[in-house]
Amino acid sequence: MGIGEAFAREFACKGHNLVLVARSGDKLQALAEELRHASGVEVEVCIEDLSDVDSSGRIYEFCGRKHACVDLLVNCAGLSYAGDFSDIPFEKFEEIIMVNVIATAKLTRLFLPSMVARKQGSIINIASLGGLQGVPGLGLYSATKSFIMTLTEALHEELKGTGVKIVAVCPGFINTSFFKNAGHDAANIRLPISGTDIVVKAALKGLKKNRIRIFPTLIDNILAFSQRLVSRGIVIRLAGFFAAVKG
Repeated sequence: MGIGEAFAREFACKGHNLVLVARSGDKLQALAEELRHASGVEVEVCIEDLSDVDSSGRIYEFCGRKHACVDLLVNCAGLSYAGDFSDIPFEKFEEIIMVNVIATAKLTRLFLPSMVARKQGSIINIASLGGLQGVPGLGLYSATKSFIMTLTEALHEELKGTGVKIVAVCPGFINTSFFKNAGHDAANIRLPISGTDIVVKAALKGLKKNRIRIFPTLIDNILAFSQRLVSRGIVIRLAGFFAAVKG
């Protein structure tokens, strides 16, 4: 769904074969069939719940069984919870960390060695503008996105000269079902909400230029740059104001 579906459609239009991963089997199968019919590409479906600690390994094994040589890995699954950190249900707490942090890191670790061995390949990690600072009301989510950003930065340097690229895409607010699932009223948000196509286009453009961080919109770039001009306290308060988790 959301950004993942937008990437799938874009790559299918460009003639790339796909392995789609999600836990919603019916929706995934429907999308796969649509892409096969519309673009004539091969689409494999791997139904997995990334909150399961063993799911990343099963995804890797699935690709091996299908003889799918993964040239580009897109880590875009993400969960959030809108509210105070102390109120997050423990099952949701662990689910967010498993999907946003553990699954991203494990999938990267599993697929990266073969890319390095072939001296080609790319990884797109979907982080967030929220990862630049803690966001009151979205504390755990913003922390997981900071993890993605810093991991990507380190790997970007490690991979120099290998022929493999890795980038972190840092969008602001995107029009998906993400807010509803997180209990975040999008009507309260005090920044523009962009479409998924903007994220995909910016990601591919930034990947081509091998940028470390990619900010999809002008506002995203302005907000990121403006953090250099004010104190961290102000940055954090403004992040909470823009996100408006509590209205």
